[in-house]
Amino acid sequence: MHRAVVPALLLICTVPALAEGPTITIAIRDHQFVPSEVPVQAGVKVELIVRNEQATPAEFESTSMHREKVVPAGAATSVFIGPLTPGRYEFFDDFHPATHGVILVQ
Repeated sequence: MHRAVVPALLLICTVPALAEGPTITIAIRDHQFVPSEVPVQAGVKVELIVRNEQATPAEFESTSMHREKVVPAGAATSVFIGPLTPGRYEFFDDFHPATHGVILVQ
């Protein structure tokens, strides 16, 4: 092994793993987010699993969180948010404007 490779391998092996935050599942059912209000701890990165339980595509979109993902019918997608400061962060289905919810960061 070359001498330059050894320090690089040591560096990679000694870097601590990033702490994983909570995973929260949100369903899209009958053109509604379930649950429509999602509490989240401030300062923590969160993985949202968005499951579309409908027969038509849907979208998880949030202008305040700068996220936008299409969720095909019957499928699920992962959306990472945060860490966020305390407040309300709205999200919606751009394909069905009446479908909306909120992330409540405390």
